Parts: sequence; structure tokens; C-alpha cells
Amino acid sequence: MTDKEQRSDTHSEGKKYGTPKAYDPHFRGPVVNRSCTDVLCCMIFILFIMAYILLGLAAWVNGDPRRVAYPTDSQGYFCGQKGTPNENKSILFYFNLLTCTSPSVVVNLQCPTTQICVSKCPERFLTYMEIQFKYKNDSEYWTYYSQFCRTTFLKPVETLSQVFLDNDCPSAIYPSKPFLQRCFPDFSTKNGTLTVGNKTVFDDGSGKKRNAVELRRAANGINKALDARAIGVKVFEDYATTWYWILIGLTIAMFLSWMFVMLLRFTAGLLFWIFTFGVIGIIAYGIWRCYLEYNRLQEQPGSHLNAYTIGIQTDISMYFRLKQTWFALMIILCLLELFIILMLIFLRDRIRISIALLKEGSKAIGYIPSTLIYPALTFFFLSVCISYWAVVAIYLATSGAPIYKVIAPQGQCEHENKTCDPVGFNTTEIAKACPGAQCHFAFYGGKSLYHQYITTFQLLNLFVFLWLINFVIALGQCALAGAFASYYWALKKPDDIPPYPLFTAFGRAIRYHTGSLAFGSLILAIIQMFRLILEYLDKRLQKAQSNISKFLKCCLRCCFWCLEKAVKFLNRNAYVMMAIYGKNFCKSARDAFNLLMRNILKIAVMDRVTDFVLILGKILVAGCIGVLAFLLFTKRLPVIIEGPTSLNYYWVPLLTVIVGSYIVAHGFFSVYAMCIETIFICFLEDLERNDGSAEKPYYMSQSLMKIMNKRNVETKKQ
Repeated sequence: MTDKEQRSDTHSEGKKYGTPKAYDPHFRGPVVNRSCTDVLCCMIFILFIMAYILLGLAAWVNGDPRRVAYPTDSQGYFCGQKGTPNENKSILFYFNLLTCTSPSVVVNLQCPTTQICVSKCPERFLTYMEIQFKYKNDSEYWTYYSQFCRTTFLKPVETLSQVFLDNDCPSAIYPSKPFLQRCFPDFSTKNGTLTVGNKTVFDDGSGKKRNAVELRRAANGINKALDARAIGVKVFEDYATTWYWILIGLTIAMFLSWMFVMLLRFTAGLLFWIFTFGVIGIIAYGIWRCYLEYNRLQEQPGSHLNAYTIGIQTDISMYFRLKQTWFALMIILCLLELFIILMLIFLRDRIRISIALLKEGSKAIGYIPSTLIYPALTFFFLSVCISYWAVVAIYLATSGAPIYKVIAPQGQCEHENKTCDPVGFNTTEIAKACPGAQCHFAFYGGKSLYHQYITTFQLLNLFVFLWLINFVIALGQCALAGAFASYYWALKKPDDIPPYPLFTAFGRAIRYHTGSLAFGSLILAIIQMFRLILEYLDKRLQKAQSNISKFLKCCLRCCFWCLEKAVKFLNRNAYVMMAIYGKNFCKSARDAFNLLMRNILKIAVMDRVTDFVLILGKILVAGCIGVLAFLLFTKRLPVIIEGPTSLNYYWVPLLTVIVGSYIVAHGFFSVYAMCIETIFICFLEDLERNDGSAEKPYYMSQSLMKIMNKRNVETKKQ
């Protein structure tokens, strides 16, 4: 490609975005003499961090995380907390779990029935009516039953109707087991029939017969959760047995990721073309298969019908009995095959550039290996941000005094959700107006100015958290971009690469561009905040949505998703320009946008090739480790190595190793992706600012010069 063709190519790709501006002829790499950028945003960012710290201190003073660790009874008292009357009563007991099917059920298993703290769950069937008769012959029955009453009685003196009115004792108890510090029915299956305490039918204490299915429905599927507890114990045992094998697998994944990045220097082109032709071959096989099925169905009765004739079917296989379906699939695959082949033909030069950039990226990482360690630093910063956000959120949620609200069993009380006082509630007008209504603990709050703005503080906590998360990621991108830019703009590699390029780039980003990084992160955090608010409103208003509102919601969700992806892409390239020239965020984003638009086709091809190779690498690393882990955990390598024995579920450590390996590979390849993006931006800048003369030599590698048909003056002389 000649210089004239290159200029014409660039102009045709982005003629609306102007010609390249005049460049500094003395430019020899990332600018050293810089000034602070976006100072105002930096000051705002620091003020927000200071306010965030003050918010954490205020939440720490007013909050009590024990309110999350311990369940609370109907009066708001903790179960199992030391130094309280309930110290030895760590389990929450529900008087009538059958009421939990009421529409007024609230979060955290709070349902409209009296809840007290007990030391153990009931182990037998008993009703209050039975106790009144059995107590006369054996007082042990009442001694056992009274431990599940709210008030201590010497004997069952109250009538059944009085028990229902005062809620002093449960009308019935049944065998239960503790789960999440709460008593839930002891379900089991006997001859295919669901039972509770080996009974399918039992008395609920009010004279009605209930079955185990009703109780399971009221417990909201707790039977599965009880089974999950036993599974959880076995999973923990498997982790305790295989933790060192998991660490070995993740270490091997790190080594394989590093090897893959290094080997891309020699195999990027081979991998791309092998798998590209593999995709073409698979699609061709699909076309052939569709043609065979279409011919086979020609003579079969009913195959001439179309999708409109048979209508909407729940059985998907019905559509594959129609020849029309296979014909449509064949046409789609043919168009896809044709599109891929045409793209390969007309974009072959740009694909060659992308492959050369992949090789150049591998070479850059080889010269600056410290960049592969940077993801660990990013992970540390992200862990700190996530931990601080979670702690502040918990302390804010547990701030204040107990707040009680009216709960009606049928959810049809006009006073429902109003605040109330549990002391003497049964004698109030609300209790008379709404029979069966109860005053239950709802949440923690207060009437002070601090407690009135708890929701606002939670939103602030979430917003600053998103801002900090995006800032940490932006800082890493800018630091890596500065390091790789110093590699590219070294005329003689690796001799001209400055010492400690990553450390120097990180220091420049912190010292001069904190405000700009905060600015870019702020834009992204605002978009993400809007997306979260939209999701929250969708969950809260799901039942009240019409078809039109659902359509608008989907449109908004799609728009915000696309906007977030576009802003992330633009921010990354803006950080690259910032790392090179030291300008503020807006100017860097403008320059990056104009540069990319002038080379839009190169960008599209480079992104697709890079994504294809990196996804392939992640799958290869995770797949290799997964195969080795499968052979090890299933004891299929006894001759080579003796793996862990007596595993309950071998898939638990297996999935952990596979997912962990994928995350490790993603960390390595995120550095590689940033390297490719930086080198590509520098490559485009190099093409526009230099012409190969002695005054303005090209900084690109010899392989890129060969592809672009360009040479420096010194090379021509040689």
C-alpha cells in the first residue's frame, strides 16, 4: 500500500472527521513535561471521598451489624446475642407458619405470625387443646410445650380462643429442624409422599386438618433449602480436601496464560486462520446438513405445512419436522457463509495489520513483564472498595431503633404497614378494626435527621462505590497505556525503552491525571447508576406494568447498555491519548474519537480479531485446566499422580478450578487487550504524524512497515 493509497484509505474511512492536525516535530514518545488536568473534577472527587469516609464513620457509630447476624423476634430482640435474656435462645420459632402464604409476607422470612426465640425446635406433634387434657395426667407435657410460649405459665389456664387473641402460645407445634437459625418443618418423603414428622395429615390446633403439602407451600420451599444445608456441609468438606489442588490448578493457569501471550508472537496468524477456516467449514457442514434434511422431508406427509399453519407450539421439535424450517436455516447459513468469505477477501489487508499488532503486543509484554503483575494490584484496590461498600451498607441498614408496623394475615387491613407499639397493641382501636392484625418488628430506623436520610445515604454509598470502582479500572488502563506507549515510541527497541515504564506511567497518572480519570469514571458511574435504578423500579413495579411500559423498559435497558459499552470504549481510548500527550479528558476523548473515526474499518477489524483470539485463549486455558482437573478429581490419573480421595461432589472443585482459571486468564488477557489497543492508537498516530524521513521516522516495527509498504530513510540507505 503506497502513501497515496494510505491517505486515500484514511480519508474514505473517516472523511467527516477532518484531516490530521499539525504535530509537534520534536515528539519522541509520551510527553514528560505535563501539568495537572481537570483540577476541578479532582477536587470534587477528593471531597466525595472525604464525605464517603465521614459517612462510613457515621454509619459505624449508629449501626449494629449484629442485627444482621442474629434473627429478631416480633419485639425486635435478638436471638442468641450474648448479654441478653435470649443468650441461650438462638433459634427463631414461628407460632403459625401457615400464615406465611399471606400477601403481607415481608423480607427475611417475616410473616404475620408471632415469632419468639427458643433454645431448640419442637420435635413432636402437639396442640394446645391436647395439652389441656394431657396436663392433668402428666405435667411434663406442659413443661415441654410452655418453652414455645411467649409468656411463662404454670399451667394451661387460657382457653383456645384466648390463646388466639393474646398470641401467648402457639395453637400447635410440629417436628421441625433449625435452618438459618429458624425453625422450619422437618419434611421427608415416604413412599413418594411428602410427610412432616412421618405424618401426611395433622391438626393445626384450631380444629382443622392440614397436610404436609400445605405446610411446604407456606414454608416457601424450605424443604429444598434444608437439603441444601447438608449439601453445603459436603461442599465445605470437598473444599477442605482439595484447596491445595485448586491453588495448584490456578498457578498452572497463570503459567499457561503467560505462555499463550508469549506464543501469540509466533502463532497469532496461524491460530486466527485455522479457526476462521474452521468456522467456515462448520457453517458449510451446516448448509449440507440442512440440504439433506430438506430433501428427506420432501416425501414425508405434513412436511409441506408452514409455521403459520401449525401456529405457536410449545414442542420446538414440531418446527423441525417442516421442510420450510430447514430451507430457511439453509438460506441463513448460506448468507452467513457468503458474508464471512467476502469479509475475508475485502478486508484481508486490515486482518494482516491486526495479526501483526497481536504479535507486536506479545513482544511488548515480553519487554515489560511487570505489566502482567498489575492485575493483582487492581484486584487489591477493587477488593478494598467492595469491602468498604459492603460494610457501610450493612451499618447503614442496621442504624436506629426497632420500628414496628401493623401486619394483617389477609393483607386487607386499612391500617396495614402503619407504625405501631407492640406494648398493649391488642387493646388498641387498630386491633379491633382489623381482627387478627399484629404489631411486628419491621426494620431499624428513627426520627432523627440522620435516620430520615438513610435511603439517601445508601444511594450515596452505591454511587461513590461505582465511581471508585470505575476510577480504579481507569487508573489501571491509563498506567498500562503509558507503559506500552513508551515501548511503541522507542525508536530502537528495546534499547530506547525508558527504565521502569510501568512505575513511571502509574506515577504520571496519579500525579497529573487524577481529575481526568475521575471525570471519565464519573460519566460511567452515572450511566451505571441509572441502569441500577431502572432495574430496581422494574422489580418493584413488575406486577403493575402494562405491555407498553414493558416495551419502553426494554428499550431503555437496551439504550443504557449500549451507551455504557460505547462510553467504556471511548474512555479506554481517551486514557491512551491522555497517557501519550498529557491532555485533559475532554480533549483526549475528542482526539481519540476523531482518530478512530478516521480509521473506522481498521478499528472494527482489529477489535473483532483481538476479541476472537483472546476469547480463544481464555477457553483454551480454562479447558486445559478443566481437563486436567477432571482427570485428577475422578481418579483417572492414578499412575501419574494420586489425586484427592473420598470427594462428595467432584464437580465442586472442578467448577471452581475452571471458573478460577478463566478469571486468571481474563486478568492476563485484559493487560494484553490494553496493550493491543495502545499499540494500535500509537500505530495510527505514527501513520498520520510521520512520513519515514530522517526528521519524522516511523516508530512501527519492521513487520508493520512491510505490511504497510513503508520504510524509513535509514532503511532505504541501507
